[in-house]
Amino acid sequence: MTLSRRGFTTLLLGGALAACSSPPPRARFPELTYGHLGVFTFDVERVEIVSEYKANLGAPNVEHMFPTSPETTLRRWAQDRLAATGMPGRYARFVIQDAKVTEAELPRTQGIRGAFTTDQAQRYDGALSVLLEIREQRGNFRAGTASAWASRSRTVPEGITINDREKVWFDLLEAMMNELNAEMDRQIRASLTQFLVIR
Repeated sequence: MTLSRRGFTTLLLGGALAACSSPPPRARFPELTYGHLGVFTFDVERVEIVSEYKANLGAPNVEHMFPTSPETTLRRWAQDRLAATGMPGRYARFVIQDAKVTEAELPRTQGIRGAFTTDQAQRYDGALSVLLEIREQRGNFRAGTASAWASRSRTVPEGITINDREKVWFDLLEAMMNELNAEMDRQIRASLTQFLVIR
């Protein structure tokens, strides 16, 4: 069975249109992990990870659209870097207080000049905040605390692709996490040394 020239042309055009309409493959980003930075082992029975951050799934918040959310990444940091000896009497509590990223529209160049100008279209503002508590089981009072926070902003141009926007989000989150990790490292060594088990 053979195709006529018209039928073959139609088939080619249909295939080309189908190819044009399919979205580009989503970019894949490395998983942010922190175990290689070392583990803080505390003389506590357990480490609890809790979140007090109430995510807003609508505008202007966008963190729920990230390949991996800031809240999930903060949980991973605590899982990778905080450990317990199993000694009863006290416990550690890692509290996620803030893990948001918001989007703000930026002003655009108007008129004829605007048609020939590529403006920065949106700004993304991120904020992370965490608290680490050492609590005594009896009376459930705080015996020690360490805290850290980090913030960053990034802008993106008009016409940015989905993959490029997600790359900006990933870089924003990675930069905030690096800052928060460094600050929490300093705070733990300064404020919670008496609860650390040196191995």
